[in-house]
Amino acid sequence: MDEELRTLTERLRAEAATSGAQGAQGAQSAQSAQGASVAYDRLVANGDLDELAAVLTEPGQPLWARELAAFRLGVAGDRRAFESLVLLLNHRDPPRCASAAHALARLGDPRTARAAAALATNELRVAYALHPVRLLVELRAPEAVPALITTLERRLRPHDPYRRVALACIDGLGTLGDDRARPVLNDALAHPALAQAAVRALARIPGQR
Repeated sequence: MDEELRTLTERLRAEAATSGAQGAQGAQSAQSAQGASVAYDRLVANGDLDELAAVLTEPGQPLWARELAAFRLGVAGDRRAFESLVLLLNHRDPPRCASAAHALARLGDPRTARAAAALATNELRVAYALHPVRLLVELRAPEAVPALITTLERRLRPHDPYRRVALACIDGLGTLGDDRARPVLNDALAHPALAQAAVRALARIPGQR
């Protein structure tokens, strides 16, 4: 089993059991948890892409079920998962973001890079920009370098609290090796918390001395 899928299924199995037991007591709680477990097992084993896609639109489906269905559709290359995966990519829960990024990278939808760039550069959601940034680097799409430059420039403001996002941008720009990143990486050298990463990134840009 793919490591990302294994991690996802273990997390969502526990989440399904917990959500099934919430709001009930005693025997009723046990029955609810058992019902959620059965629904989870059925969804994991289901190979029908149409049925998985239906989970994304049926009312009343729990978040764990939508995430599992979207992930399985995404890695299968079914673009019906796109909207759900983009929403999960910007979720407040980092494991959901990571799983969504993994699936989106394999989905092959041409809209993915544009959506990831929009999320990475949205200052209202910058606390959740880490995985969109990493996804852009993995995709190596035309949108990646401009989006990472924009996001990193904003992280160089005094007392910016999003150091992990800044470091992800720096590392990503080094990986992409695009000459356009030199000015912002040079600016990052003035920030002690970012300087070492910026040196490494600059060294990876072809022709950099």
